[in-house]
Order: sequence, then C-alpha cells, then structure tokens
Amino acid sequence: MSELTFEQMLEDSFKTIHNGEVVEGTVIDVKPDEIILNIGYKSDGIVTRNEYSATPNVDLTTCVKVGDTMETKVLKVNDGEGQVLLSYKRLAADKGNKRLEDAFNNHEILKAPVTLVVDGGLNVMVDESRVFIPASLVSDTYEKDLSKYMGQEIEFVLTEFNPRKRRIIGDRKQLLMAEKEKLQKELFEKIAIGDVVEGVVKNVTDFGVFIDIGGADGLLHISEMSWGRVENPKKVFKPGQNVKVFIKDISGSKIALSMKFEDENPWIGAEEKFAIGNVVTGKVARMTDFGAFVELETGIDALLHVSQISREHIEKPGDVLHVGDEVTAKIVDFNLEDKKISLSVKALLEPLPEEKEESAAEETAEAPAAEAGSDEPEVQEAEAETAEAAAEEKETTAEE
Repeated sequence: MSELTFEQMLEDSFKTIHNGEVVEGTVIDVKPDEIILNIGYKSDGIVTRNEYSATPNVDLTTCVKVGDTMETKVLKVNDGEGQVLLSYKRLAADKGNKRLEDAFNNHEILKAPVTLVVDGGLNVMVDESRVFIPASLVSDTYEKDLSKYMGQEIEFVLTEFNPRKRRIIGDRKQLLMAEKEKLQKELFEKIAIGDVVEGVVKNVTDFGVFIDIGGADGLLHISEMSWGRVENPKKVFKPGQNVKVFIKDISGSKIALSMKFEDENPWIGAEEKFAIGNVVTGKVARMTDFGAFVELETGIDALLHVSQISREHIEKPGDVLHVGDEVTAKIVDFNLEDKKISLSVKALLEPLPEEKEESAAEETAEAPAAEAGSDEPEVQEAEAETAEAAAEEKETTAEE
C-alpha cells in the first residue's frame, strides 16, 4: 500500500464543490468591486460587484466587512485563474423567487423599494428578484409622471408569477381602491348635511373643485365658493391646498360642498345698511345692455339701470361706465327676499333746466295730488324705471 503524499493529503482535506451548489464562506478581504471569501476549498471564492447586487456601481466596502459570513451560489469552480466564481445576487434571487411564489399563492401584500422608473411603470426589488408594476396598476388615478416613486417603499400584490418567462407582475392599484372603499364606507357612516369638515383640493376645473374629505371626494361648485363672485376657480384653488367646507347635500355617493357659511352671509343686517334712501359707493362688477351691476360689498351687487345713470339720455351703460369704475348712488329699491337692490345716480343729480320748468308746471297744475304723494319725484321716477329694469333683468336671466 503506497503512502499518500503531503500534497494529496492536503487536497483530500478540502471539500469538493460543484457548479450551482450553495456554499457558506467567511469574508477575508473586501474591495470596492469584489469580495474574497474563504469557503473551505483549496481556492478562495470571489464575488464580483455585478454578482453581489443588481444596483449599479455599489461600493462593496459599504456592504460587508472582514469576518462576515455569507451564503453564495457557485457559478464556476475554476474561473480560469484558479479561483471560485461565486454569486450572492443569484442566490438572493432564488430565495426571492421562492418568497414571491409563496406571496402569489397566498395573496400576500408585499412591500419593497422602487429601484427603477421606466415609461411603462415601476421596477421593485424583493430580495434581488425584480417585480414589474405597470403604470396602469401603480395608482387608482392616472399619473403621467411616476418619477416621484423612485426610492419609495410601496405596497403591492402579485397578479402574475412566471419566473421562467421573467413575468412577475405587481398591482398597487387594487390595494388603494380597497382602502379607498373602506374609508368611504366609514366616512358615509359618520357625516351628515351641515357638518363642517376639512379637506384637500385634488382637482380644479372651470366649474368647480373636487376635494378629498377623508375617504371620498366632494364637489365644491363655483357658485358655492364664496358669497361673492368667483370668475375662475383656478385662480383661487391649487391641488394640495387645505380648505374648510361644509356639507351642503349628500345624494348617494355624491357629496356637494359649500364655503358659503351662513354666519358670513353679507345679507345679514343688509336691510339697515342698504335701506331705501341711503347713499352708497361701490365698484362696477359687470355690465349688461340694460344697466350695470355695482358691487357694494363682497356678495352684494346692486343694479344701476341705464335710465338711472344720468339726467341725460344714455344709449347703453358701456358708453359712460366700465368694469372697475367707482360709483356713488342712492338706493331706490331694496328686496331682501329676492336679494335685489336698485340704485340711482340720477336721484343725486340736479335736474336739467327744462326738467325744473316741467316739474314746476306740473306742481302748479296738480298741487292737491302732489300733497298726497312723495316729496321726491325723482325717487318715484326711479322706482318706476327700476320696476322696468327688474323685468328686463328677469328676462335676461331667463335667456341665460
């Protein structure tokens, strides 16, 4: 029986390894681009940067240190230079695939960081296994720019698992919809008409604003944004803005909101402030063919009929007035129920010479009648013409 040489005994003392085998080793050296392991074999094992992680240009000295133990997968027993080529990434991917398979079968909710944003969606990594979430399944609303998700940890479920075809598909949308449905149900159980709530502006349109009030969206129509006039909601509201509103109506799943709080109603006490005969000053807010609407204060407009602008004949209001002009006039009619006020500049002006002569003649001829009537004929005239203006305004409103 021949004796074994020292070299043969030394070689026999090392374990044998094969491609694809999982081995455990101890880190004996680490560089930015490679890790050297003692795996109990006659040659050391090498884990390159590319075989450690899918993250590009990672500095391996920040990931492991000398003395750490690692499990790796053997790629080549001899890499051509007498070393064993190992992979940490592929072993982690194998473990990740097993975890994903279990999660897919059990409908488990997973959480992982977004590692890449592409035109079609997001890539997330679960133990070095890539999951793709299509753009249509990222959110319950359309999002053109997905870059905000880069680096975020997001929750999702798997809707497809086929690692052989490299099709592992995630879905975040259904989780958001389920959560939204839950919150909506809880919200409708506790809200009532008249409740004051706080919300966040989600979307602004020409006709109104959609506001998230904590589980459901409500519509704040342009007519309910202020006691005054709002021309363009986009100049008043921005997405993400916090607002306080009250629930005006609930119809099925639709919620109507308002910011016209009753304690801020400008018509409270208006009958004293704007009593007939009072002289007021305001700014022209808008023009019509039959007159100008003057804003006396936010939420209160008064009609200055074309016939009450001047003692002289005026064809149309736009000939002498413009939006933004300041106007001082006398109140000749006040209707709280219909929230209508009529003005007259003419009532503050001195009569024309011919009007004085005509008025004096009428007073002489009809003295008894004058005693029984108003001592302000210009106000009587204004009231009569105001009635005509109200009819014109009503007709214009109906046409609009």
